[in-house]
Amino acid sequence: MRRTALTLFVVAAIAEAISWLALLAGMAAKYGPPQNEIGVQIFGPIHGGLFMVYVALVLVVSRLNRWSWPATLVALACAVPPFATLVFERWAQRRGMLRAGREPEPAPAPAG
Repeated sequence: MRRTALTLFVVAAIAEAISWLALLAGMAAKYGPPQNEIGVQIFGPIHGGLFMVYVALVLVVSRLNRWSWPATLVALACAVPPFATLVFERWAQRRGMLRAGREPEPAPAPAG
């Protein structure tokens, strides 16, 4: 399950960034000559769906790998600016936060 979630997270981060690029191109076509809205009509919902998938996968992966709250909040915030999901994904890879073999920290023993 963890390996699948991590793979889906990486794919979603990349897909979300690509959909941002497509949406930006659609917005350029909408507001510049020749003012055609088809790009926004197509890529807007696609980007919105991928945004939601990325957010859901951040929550799943952060729970499975026991990310800190600040790391989780940064991952969520990276869904907003264009291409930031790629930056976060690379940063998390370098820090070992996306390793399938990474074992979560053991829960503390109950006091008693």
